[in-house]
Amino acid sequence: MAYIGRGLDKISNVEVLDNLTFDGSSTSFTLQKNSVNFTPSSANNILVSIDGVVQAGNFTCSGSTIDFGVAVSASSTCDFIIHYGVGVVTTPSDNSVTAAKIPNGTVSNAHLAGSIDLTSKVTGVLPEANSFPNTPAFKVTLSSNQVIAHDTLTRVTFDTEEYDTDNAFASNVFTVPSGKGGKYFFEFHTLFDDFNDQETGMMYIEIDGVKAVGSLSQLAGSGSTVNVTLHFAGVLTVTAGQTVEVVAKNFSGSNQELRSADTYFAGHKLIGV
Repeated sequence: MAYIGRGLDKISNVEVLDNLTFDGSSTSFTLQKNSVNFTPSSANNILVSIDGVVQAGNFTCSGSTIDFGVAVSASSTCDFIIHYGVGVVTTPSDNSVTAAKIPNGTVSNAHLAGSIDLTSKVTGVLPEANSFPNTPAFKVTLSSNQVIAHDTLTRVTFDTEEYDTDNAFASNVFTVPSGKGGKYFFEFHTLFDDFNDQETGMMYIEIDGVKAVGSLSQLAGSGSTVNVTLHFAGVLTVTAGQTVEVVAKNFSGSNQELRSADTYFAGHKLIGV
């Protein structure tokens, strides 16, 4: 009955070698397959049948030479020579291994010969550490209290930058960079020191020297001297080249000060709107 199941070539890389011809005097012979010299993995991988008797372990192999240690009679017949390889494990062809064949978590940095360049695999720009996804962006403060004269429109002198991604803030003014117009979120926070009863302060944003939406004014409460906080946060539409600044005015009858520790101006472009 014929063998039922997978062929031997499917379960092991078995090699059938050329039979040997004995001359009665030689102890060693050259192993060949299809008349081409063949080097076995080791002598233990070779089975030789001589005159119907399987030989195993009574010969040595060196390169493609098999040595029986004694001369084999010229009348003896080599029935077959079989070389058993290492099973179905073979070197995969180039680009044949897929990700599905590699278990998760089995590859670490120790398995990598060098660094991996992911530049061609990434679309867009990856943000660097401490970077801003919405740019241009800035935040500026006062280094010291600023005097705001009575009934005089005064530009707030923001002279300290916490950040300015596009170098667009200079001389107390934010200038919208070329190609960066659009909707921006702007915010200012200020504190007037020592307003007296019923005194009023005003602060607002100017765009190109014109008062924009978001002006604020506040009446000091009745009673003793108080500090007055003015704040604005909102979205304004600006175009490239326009200037944005914060101005202040007080109607107290005398000079007042903006407290540096409580005064700042910030803004950033809104992305996707």
